[in-house]
Amino acid sequence: MAARSVPAVRVDRLHVVRGGRQVLPGLTLEVPRGQVVGLLGPSGCGKSTLMRCIVGVQLVTGGSVEVLGRRAGHPDLRRRVGYLTQRPSVYPDLSVAENLRYFATVLGVRRGRVAAELERVVGLVDLAARLDTRVSRLSGGELCRVSLAAALLGTPELLVLDEPTVGLDPVLRRDLWAMFHRLAAAGATLLVSSHVMDEASRCDRLLLMRAGDLLADDTLVGLRSATGAADAESAFLTLVEAGSAARRPSGSDRPSASDRPSSPPDVRP
Repeated sequence: MAARSVPAVRVDRLHVVRGGRQVLPGLTLEVPRGQVVGLLGPSGCGKSTLMRCIVGVQLVTGGSVEVLGRRAGHPDLRRRVGYLTQRPSVYPDLSVAENLRYFATVLGVRRGRVAAELERVVGLVDLAARLDTRVSRLSGGELCRVSLAAALLGTPELLVLDEPTVGLDPVLRRDLWAMFHRLAAAGATLLVSSHVMDEASRCDRLLLMRAGDLLADDTLVGLRSATGAADAESAFLTLVEAGSAARRPSGSDRPSASDRPSSPPDVRP
């Protein structure tokens, strides 16, 4: 089977319990290669937990996660998968360049290639002018870009990005999404999470989650066609209501409070 036809990520009946609460109750999904795939859903629905499973840093109760043909967390994946967490993953007391040199060394970038690799990643995130600036003096948007630059070191085949654009200004968001698509065009796979539903239009494919379950795996065009909705937010709410109606006993025509989304998706730009 050609490598291109094998999904970048295959999740099968994944169960995760955190703090005594079941977060993922048997999730199954696939992430195709060479695309920008949006993992969308309200805060607390399990997106970050799923991403932690994919990069191999989350204990699982059952099921399996396969990444680039290997078990998630396999040592061979160390240089093939880049991971951006929601919180900054760089050292505030070091400069941008010092942080990136450190992470390049950890990843095993050859000493003679480090300078060129730093130039490449800071160029991608437009931070060349801030290389010598201490991270603690950067703005929030710049801090996000430094963390992203660290995730891009080594040209990973799979990028797992946990809400990389939430809270950024519209121009920076636009530029980052354009970069994501350039990386995908070059062969990388990107799994990008967000609770902002208008980001759906920027993705090649969508995985919609709620309460640890997968509501949909489709393109935006496919979702709109299947639900008759005008946009991703309306499609999401239609799917939630359809699921709630299916769980209600016959004779009940009003959803209970537990059926309604506890944290509706943010639709602000």
